[in-house]
Amino acid sequence: MGKIIAIANQKGGVGKTTTSVNLAASLGALEKKVLLIDADPQANASSGLGIDVEGVEVGSYQLIEHSATAEDCIIATNAPHVDIIPAHIDLVAIEIELVDKDEREYMLKKAIDHLKETYDYILIDCAPSLGLLTLNALTAADSVIIPIQCEYFALEGLGKLLNTIKSVQRIHNQNLDIEGMLLTMYDARLRLSNQVVEEVQKHFSDMVFDTIIQRNVRLGEAPSFGESIINYDVSSKGATNYLSLAKEIIKKNH
Repeated sequence: MGKIIAIANQKGGVGKTTTSVNLAASLGALEKKVLLIDADPQANASSGLGIDVEGVEVGSYQLIEHSATAEDCIIATNAPHVDIIPAHIDLVAIEIELVDKDEREYMLKKAIDHLKETYDYILIDCAPSLGLLTLNALTAADSVIIPIQCEYFALEGLGKLLNTIKSVQRIHNQNLDIEGMLLTMYDARLRLSNQVVEEVQKHFSDMVFDTIIQRNVRLGEAPSFGESIINYDVSSKGATNYLSLAKEIIKKNH
């Protein structure tokens, strides 16, 4: 039985999509069958895995509004063992369209629950907001990964996200777990980076992944080639970090 993991933080620029794409590719490289669902209207996870976003006819928009089945929306990617349900800019409209629907928070869950039979891991790249799209992802997920960048305002907004997770647990999905907090964009030379790591580990001890994602030029370059870091430069620090994260997750869920 597979596991659905949402990757969420309402702050932009924390490494959410980078994590979604490269964790998916790393799990795939470790021979797990992975589906990545792009639930962000910016569609960066889709283009980051080589999908021509303009050419997407059916994707997460149709999936969530139930006008297409998950099977209709799934596309193979250039990463081994990784499929994707891509996003399109249309997804922006979904929040408005869902507002008056019954059980609007459960649309994604109903559409993808059966896929746990097919995939080992289903990752959802969430939009940088706490709107209905992210709510749908958290309601559908078994757990959530929270990327936190090692920068000055790292913990700002984290309380809000944790409150949202609590209310989802209370109202929509009592089985939702925190898979872990992931420290990203770490630079060992910066005192600030080290302070953030200490602070997060002090506050959230067991909830923090051992793996820390370091700042890495190759990691930043890979998406512009439509490739994961595993395809782009498997010997890079970024690839080593994400493979380590994938192993940590597999071990935890074994």
